[in-house]
Amino acid sequence: MSKRVVITGMGAITPVGTGVEKFWSSLISGVSGIDRISTFDPSEYSTQIAGEVKDFTATDYIDKKEARRMDRFTQFAVAATGMALRDAELDLEKEKRERIGVIIGSGIGGMETLWQQAKTLINRGPGRVSPFLVPMMIANMGAGQVAISYGLQGPNVTAISACASSNNAVGDAFKLLQRGDADVMITGGTEAPITPLSVAGFCALKAMSTRNDEPHKASRPFDAQRDGFIMGEGAGIMVMETLEHAQARGAKIYAEIVGYGSTCDAYHITAPDPEGNGAARAMQIALKDAGLQPEAVDYINAHGTSTPLNDKIETKAIKRVFGEHARKLLVSSTKSMTGHLLGAAGGVEALVCVLSIYNGIVPPTINYEVPDPECDLDYVPNQAREKDVKVALSNSLGFGGHNVTVAFKKYEE
Repeated sequence: MSKRVVITGMGAITPVGTGVEKFWSSLISGVSGIDRISTFDPSEYSTQIAGEVKDFTATDYIDKKEARRMDRFTQFAVAATGMALRDAELDLEKEKRERIGVIIGSGIGGMETLWQQAKTLINRGPGRVSPFLVPMMIANMGAGQVAISYGLQGPNVTAISACASSNNAVGDAFKLLQRGDADVMITGGTEAPITPLSVAGFCALKAMSTRNDEPHKASRPFDAQRDGFIMGEGAGIMVMETLEHAQARGAKIYAEIVGYGSTCDAYHITAPDPEGNGAARAMQIALKDAGLQPEAVDYINAHGTSTPLNDKIETKAIKRVFGEHARKLLVSSTKSMTGHLLGAAGGVEALVCVLSIYNGIVPPTINYEVPDPECDLDYVPNQAREKDVKVALSNSLGFGGHNVTVAFKKYEE
């Protein structure tokens, strides 16, 4: 018999605040974390804005020597895990560490390290390239360093499926716990992509907003005047446990995870299937896995990137799955505030779903000013809304055609 799985701890490092409390209060207040890029001069770039994490110092969380050997994306993962473990009040000294695993998603891994070391190679030659280039750059080091830092000896995997990465991580961690292969899983996502190279790459794709003169208003999912996504950075990590393990130690339970759906469009490397077939199937599979009817869902944290194609196609997919009930759903995109954290998006947005259920409030889609006839659902425009959320879905859709939905439910004994 499959085990029930619950969320008992959370950690967040985001453009709207570090720590779950600051993150959540910013979202509920409709605060934007988008501003002009500060880590390099973006004046030659068509997009000059991003969602940077401004209130994070690695050495507040990690030994100075160790921090120097970690890319920024790994620092985020290790620090956010520490927050989540403290929140869960999980005493690792009393746990079987071989029964605690880690699955963390990251779309591109150590981009900052790759960029810096490529410059070193070009300017100073191969003899000056750091021996830490590879172990700092590879995308599995978020999960690997979390395990090393906290002595977690259970299953350890990194999910890489572009912008769907951390929802795959969360779903895979759920399934691993459900079948009894671990007692506790650390899961979510981490990303630190705001470098000259990656910003240039996405500018070349013409995927990002060029509303440089109004950074706070640039990310505007579902709005008729949206013109592209805004890159963000950070991490969202949660502690998941089997219900029996959580109950045995008297843990606080935020919510239960109940469903996971994963599909592929098999259509195009960057564009979504025009009919939203893959996204619709991911939601349907997650609902079936959870044993829920569409009418049971109260809230969807949409992928909602603020790109012209994504938002109308995701809306189409939601309407296909939910029929008349789609009009009663609350659908919001917190990317309007955080920007798009790429491989970490699903980790942060899973926290949003859990917090919405736990606190009975749904964060808004800010900058929703001009309705789009092709985006005609209730996107919780501009103001958070109180709502007894019993079931919430988180959608993540990634380059390569990856579609992932995870379903969360209010915990009841």
